[in-house]
Amino acid sequence: MSIKITTQQISMRYKERVLFHIPELSIGPNDAIYLKGDNGVGKTTLLKILSGLIQPSSGRIQSPTQSWQQKLFPRLKFKDIIYLHQTPYLFDGSVYQNVAYGIRFNKESQKDKRAQIINALRMVGLETLADEHISVLSGGERQRVAMARAWILKPSILLMDEPSASLDKESIERLVIMAEDLLQRGASLVITSHQTNALTDLCKKQWWIKDNTLTESPLLQVIQKDKAQENIYAASNAN
Repeated sequence: MSIKITTQQISMRYKERVLFHIPELSIGPNDAIYLKGDNGVGKTTLLKILSGLIQPSSGRIQSPTQSWQQKLFPRLKFKDIIYLHQTPYLFDGSVYQNVAYGIRFNKESQKDKRAQIINALRMVGLETLADEHISVLSGGERQRVAMARAWILKPSILLMDEPSASLDKESIERLVIMAEDLLQRGASLVITSHQTNALTDLCKKQWWIKDNTLTESPLLQVIQKDKAQENIYAASNAN
């Protein structure tokens, strides 16, 4: 489940306007990154580039562990990367059918697939709504369905675009459970959010898009935690 991707000299332009130019960045393995920036700076655009949904104006994305199939068919290098939209697309059907869609071609038995789907729905607290039509769900419940559908695919990198926007506390907590599980499996996360919350608290790095480029730094709370541990270590040695 752990992969690493790197980018070189990626930029995005719209006519004469340069949205951003990023000399280099890397994700993975097992990263948790908080992507910040004002509205309109290109956070969503960057996530879509990293997931292969759109092409940058220039630059390239590569994986050091690319297989020969991925070199021959470049689109395959994005197969383990999932982009989770703020308002995810869910098709006309039941909650169960929406989650099942992602593994419809898997080789497991129907019994094993059903067990995976029910487990995913249980993790997001929606197992009792498995047979309900997607249209009866609240916004927070729909986001949980989308997260369950992403989680069941076991992505190596999950790109979460404003996943907590307008969500209630329970929905955020359910997303955190699944995000933590992915991290424990070695996956990487990139999360955008306009405010800190339980999801962004999982992050160890910070990306900031500003002045048409991206800077990377450890999060303040990580620095503070490291300093606190250093102080404890120094105090114990002094004693």
